Formats: sequence, C-alpha cells, structure tokens
Amino acid sequence: MAFEVLITMIVGLSGGLAVGSGFVAFISVLGIIPRLVQLTNTEKAAKAYEIAVIGGAVFGTAAVLHPLQFSFPAFFTIPVGLAAGIFVGMLAAALTEVLNVFPILAKRVGMEKNVMSLVMAIVLGKIIGSLFHWIIYVTL
Repeated sequence: MAFEVLITMIVGLSGGLAVGSGFVAFISVLGIIPRLVQLTNTEKAAKAYEIAVIGGAVFGTAAVLHPLQFSFPAFFTIPVGLAAGIFVGMLAAALTEVLNVFPILAKRVGMEKNVMSLVMAIVLGKIIGSLFHWIIYVTL
C-alpha cells in the first residue's frame, strides 16, 4: 500500500515536472513574453507579465489539485473575467505574431493583400462564437 502511494507520488511529480518544463521552454524559446511587452510598449511591466504567467500556472495547478470554490458577487466576476480574457488574448496574439501564423495562413488561402480582413474575420468569429455560447447555452 505505501509502495503504491510512493510510486504514484513519483509518477505524479515526474509528470508535473515534465509538463512544467515544457511550458517554461515553450514560453521562453518562442520569446512570447518579450514580444508581448514589445507589442504593447509596456517595458516597465515586463516583470508583471512574467509573474502573471507563473502565478497563473501555479494557481491553475492548485485549482486542479484542490477544487476551490469562491463566492463573489456577480458584478465582481465581470472585470475578473474581462481581465483574464484580455490577458489570454494578448498572449495568444503574441504567440501568433512570433510564429508568423497570419502571413502563412494568408498565403495559403490566397489572401496576401487582405491579411487585415483575415485577422478581423477570425476576431469577429471568435467574439460572435463566444457571445453565442454565453448568451444561449450558459444559464445562471
């Protein structure tokens, strides 16, 4: 029994270290945080971005391991959700910028001259899809 628990702990720790190392390597090698800082012209807040990413990863891990429940008023969840969405969107935008996703996609679909139209179509599709999901399917 104790041996099984020990093996489970070792396997869990090893898996967590592998995933965490992959996440840090992904963020570091691609230079997502520096590119995000450069795009938003917020060099003074670079440390805050790094702390936010690390803190989010740690909090997310803790939330998965220990189901947390918070009782906040509804008006408090709106700015928190908005801030989280903006941060994730900016991080995703920096990732696509680093990987040159849109120029490659535009070239593949034959829209080299209309890259902005392609980006706006993706953004509007995401917004409309999210609103449809939250307005139609989510009931409070």
